[in-house]
Amino acid sequence: MRYPERLLVLIRSLARLPGVGPKSAQKLGLYLAQHKAEAGELAAAITGVRNHIGVCRVCGNLAEGPLCPVCADNERDAGLIAVVETAADVLAIEKSGEYTGVYHVLGGVLNPLEGVGPESLNIEKLQERAQQAHEVILALSMTVEGEATAAYLGELLAPLGPRLSRPAYGLPVGGTLEYVDEVTLARALANRRSVAE
Repeated sequence: MRYPERLLVLIRSLARLPGVGPKSAQKLGLYLAQHKAEAGELAAAITGVRNHIGVCRVCGNLAEGPLCPVCADNERDAGLIAVVETAADVLAIEKSGEYTGVYHVLGGVLNPLEGVGPESLNIEKLQERAQQAHEVILALSMTVEGEATAAYLGELLAPLGPRLSRPAYGLPVGGTLEYVDEVTLARALANRRSVAE
């Protein structure tokens, strides 16, 4: 059976989303075609995001207006900056409920093979902000590219004066030692702390 052309267009569009494969896209497309109310709500939400969500002029996070909610919050410690790759990383840290500083979203990491150099990232504004900071946390992923970006930023920001740090490496809660990869285990042992702390 061949689907109507508009439904095929929807399915192809859904399949381009991260984490949505062809079968999931087909399932979602069919569901939306059969449930008009949900389809209308989804269409309105997508249009709202397209028309009203932009980038914070200070940190590069997603924002509805000139400032993101974090930069607009006067209770946050503006001298403590967590440098992250994407807005998704901001959300992940915020969910912890432990961080009281602000963020700086790079928009990715250095990756010469993909053509991503320093000029492609939100680094210039970070240099300006780092001059006023007391600490910059390089909260980048533990990939080769993330580590290379952290090293690059460390060299770039060190002369500006803030304390530079990286999140601690460690074992996952609920994990068992036999299933932890060697690099994580080695870093967890190297960065161990006293039980009395």
